[in-house]
Amino acid sequence: MKTPTRLAVIYGSTREGRICDRVVKWLVQELVRFPQFDVDVIDPRDFALPAGREMGHPEIDRLAGRLGMADAFIIVTPEYNHSFTAALKSIIDLFFEPWQGKPVAFVSYGGISGGLRAVEQLRLVFAELHAVTIRDSVSFAAPWDRLDAAGRLDNPSDALRALDRMIARLEWWTRALVAARSERPYSGIAA
Repeated sequence: MKTPTRLAVIYGSTREGRICDRVVKWLVQELVRFPQFDVDVIDPRDFALPAGREMGHPEIDRLAGRLGMADAFIIVTPEYNHSFTAALKSIIDLFFEPWQGKPVAFVSYGGISGGLRAVEQLRLVFAELHAVTIRDSVSFAAPWDRLDAAGRLDNPSDALRALDRMIARLEWWTRALVAARSERPYSGIAA
């Protein structure tokens, strides 16, 4: 792409002591290798979101603006009880339009499954929101043993190969969908 596209990296956890901080640090450090993307890290803990769906609330509007500016997304999600977090579901469900006609990739983590069960459920949610999910993902089994507090990964070769493949596919879909949305806004399809 001639100009960098806006890639939003979204935290999927809000827990204290979350491993998500380490995984996002690793991801952001690696995304420097992909200058075609202008990265915006979105941490739900940086927003004072109301308990209900108060549309017009300034923090919801601020989050909507950040999501709306993104051309593509990477969701960094843990797996809790064979699914993704309530905090992530809440953020996804607040909005419809910012996700439409945009690609979504996943970096997941958890126990032995590496968070892949959470990703499979997220694919269903994003299909309903008219987003395109990237088949390739990066997953970490037992990341607490592999990532230090600075986001340095031991034995990174497999993760880097998976990331390179995922980013190549994310970039392809981003280009295709940016072009399609600029030709004809998705919100106008079948309206």
